[in-house]
Amino acid sequence: MKLQVVGVAKSFKADGGPLEVLRDVSLTVPTGGFVSLIGPSGCGKSTLFNLLAGLEAPDGGRLVLDGRPVRDCRGAVAYMQQKDLLLPWRRNVDNAILGPELRGVPRRAARDEASALFQRFGLAGFERAYPAQVSGGMRQRVALIRTLLFARDLLLLDEPFGALDAMTRVIMQGLLLDAWREFGKTILFITHDIEEAVLLSDTIYVLTARPGTIKAEVPVPLPRPRLATDPAVVTLKGTLLDLVQAEAAAAFAAEQPSAAVGRVMSYEL
Repeated sequence: MKLQVVGVAKSFKADGGPLEVLRDVSLTVPTGGFVSLIGPSGCGKSTLFNLLAGLEAPDGGRLVLDGRPVRDCRGAVAYMQQKDLLLPWRRNVDNAILGPELRGVPRRAARDEASALFQRFGLAGFERAYPAQVSGGMRQRVALIRTLLFARDLLLLDEPFGALDAMTRVIMQGLLLDAWREFGKTILFITHDIEEAVLLSDTIYVLTARPGTIKAEVPVPLPRPRLATDPAVVTLKGTLLDLVQAEAAAAFAAEQPSAAVGRVMSYEL
């Protein structure tokens, strides 16, 4: 499924007048592509996902799926957020099968389908545990299985691994790439981790400080698997870091114009 975002804009009401969050955002996620969005905090990345998922309506611009203009992408996307959002009163396997249940798949058949993924994702034996009985990384694996079982071609992943420790994040990145290749999904991925974007993506879009617009479209023409220590990966990380830090510095200066010039801005590599 191909996604095109064309000139999308969004503002919200705020004290003192409208708060412009997105301005003339245009990007393309090709069928079967893996595209990431990076940018300073508050630049509108999650707002864009809310527009795509139909949780908010854009003020202007167009959303196009496979060449067909749509109001939003409801019914065509599965949306995974940083918080696993598992229902604490449902066992892990029953959290994973929410999508099939909504489609009317019998529970036994849905559980059988989920159990095969639990095996592949290293969760065999934890199907009947509750979310509170497993680690954060295991809960995210359940959430990823749930996202895949919604059986949508386009996945919106909003910092799904942001709260995980470094080792668990590496495991989850590998599982995601395996699932992306096997199931042929189209992925739009938000991350604050530049290294993660380089290791996973075909293309990276850099957003400006608010109001967010596209500052750069950066292809990642590197073969997979990629290692963080590869010279080409390190070079691309540096290029992207320069782009994002410039926007983070601009955002900081706009919010605190009296702040001392030369304050060190940090961004996660």
